[in-house]
Amino acid sequence: MSSSRLTSSLYLLAFALLLQNVLGTDPLFSRCSSTTNSTATSSYKTSLNVLIGSIYHLAPVEGFALGSLGQSSLDRPYGLVLCRGDVSPSECRTCAVIAAREIHKSCPNSKRAIIAYDNCLMKYSDTDFFGQIDDENKFYMWNVNNVSNPVLFHEKTTELLSQLATKASYNSTKLYAAGEMDLPEGSTKLYGMTHCTRDLSSADCKKCLDGAITDLRRVAYGKAGARVVGGSCMAIYEIYPFVKA
Repeated sequence: MSSSRLTSSLYLLAFALLLQNVLGTDPLFSRCSSTTNSTATSSYKTSLNVLIGSIYHLAPVEGFALGSLGQSSLDRPYGLVLCRGDVSPSECRTCAVIAAREIHKSCPNSKRAIIAYDNCLMKYSDTDFFGQIDDENKFYMWNVNNVSNPVLFHEKTTELLSQLATKASYNSTKLYAAGEMDLPEGSTKLYGMTHCTRDLSSADCKKCLDGAITDLRRVAYGKAGARVVGGSCMAIYEIYPFVKA
């Protein structure tokens, strides 16, 4: 793969993410519950609207917010917002507002839903999911370019992301870590990020991230960049710096 084609692909990815951040209309992924038993009642919708309004206002303060609201189990939603650990409070606020608007538009009658953007994640459910690893909601994205030495590259991505998983789980109050690693091939560097929702324990954060790293081997082996974004954690690696200053 020529350097010009690689550069063009990276520019296209960066431009797509920039458009997403500016326009805010196209999430990385979204999912709504669709069964009859998952149809929201009017009282649930009322509680949900108040809850979402509350957590998206609180999220920019710490980059994370969660809560539940309702008089009974029949109308009590549980929800959270997680902003990526490298975004500013204003970017967090903008993303959370967009996520709240779009999740309401996409899932107006659902008791359970999730939506994810490059800068934030929002989800809610009629059951208490706090402190539990979400293995159902996962989204994968990868660079179309292949690396020249996939075996060595995989070893290095696993090494970097595993280090960051440990750091995020046990050495960060945000359950977030980002870093970089030199690659043997010339001046190329590898960049990575790991992040968990803060309702998880340190042990469960590590477990979630370990699963995400394993997923990346399965879905993006040999790819020059990839990410897995789930309802409880995310792991990203690229060969260009993507962490926001």
